[in-house]
Amino acid sequence: MNQLRYVYAVTRPFEGTLPEELHGVAGEPPRLLSHGDLVAVVSPVPADDFEEAPLRARLEDLDWLAATARAHQDVVAALTEVTCPVPLRLATVCRDDDGVRRLLETGHDRFVRTLERLDGRVEWGVKVYAETPARQPESPAPAPAPAAAPAPQDHSGAPPAPTGRDYLRRRLRERHSREGNLEFADAVSRRLHEELSRHAEAAMLHRPQQAQLSHASGQNILNAAYLVPREDSAAFVERLDRLRPDRPGLRVELTGPWAPYSFAGEEGDR
Repeated sequence: MNQLRYVYAVTRPFEGTLPEELHGVAGEPPRLLSHGDLVAVVSPVPADDFEEAPLRARLEDLDWLAATARAHQDVVAALTEVTCPVPLRLATVCRDDDGVRRLLETGHDRFVRTLERLDGRVEWGVKVYAETPARQPESPAPAPAPAAAPAPQDHSGAPPAPTGRDYLRRRLRERHSREGNLEFADAVSRRLHEELSRHAEAAMLHRPQQAQLSHASGQNILNAAYLVPREDSAAFVERLDRLRPDRPGLRVELTGPWAPYSFAGEEGDR
């Protein structure tokens, strides 16, 4: 089977080893490929999946994409335990070992600058979600009774049937509740991002995630990443806990520490 080289990250030479039980993309264990003063972390992958044409088709398969992303992240997370890597984009592939060496040569100065900037730093992710109230099952508004018909007398003690006005009031309350949650979540997101950015070396705003892809409940309002020195991480987390509001309908999620994916590019320090 023709195999290509999947490249997870670039780092400096380091002491220590990756866990023997670690497996990456396509179930293959990663290995280190040294070239000059840089090291690439690679593993073999089948050309039938990772050549340009089949890869484009594979990236449309959300289950395959999720499994590949998890394997990629597992390798980078293990690497982060022993060194400070520059994570590469998902599905970075070279033809063979010589192709990986060319990647290290052509990107040498950029990799070195990025490694110096990210050394000793980790990424924390913060997401804010507005939990919209569950909508009541759709049902048509009650039809008005004929004007000439007298109101029936109900002596059963049962609650009166909803009227068209009751229906409209319920829908209006639902809409106001949703809008109120969204406005509050937006205000919290702005305040959190402003405060956390002051206590991070760099910050990055990502597009809000779509529920269809993230499978998270609620509407994602804030999707941000923060570059923090590893030794300052505990203080950063404590600061978020103090700022986190306790209000129904709002959810604040913290993830990390990660390898600094969001800041690995040349413009990652914006």
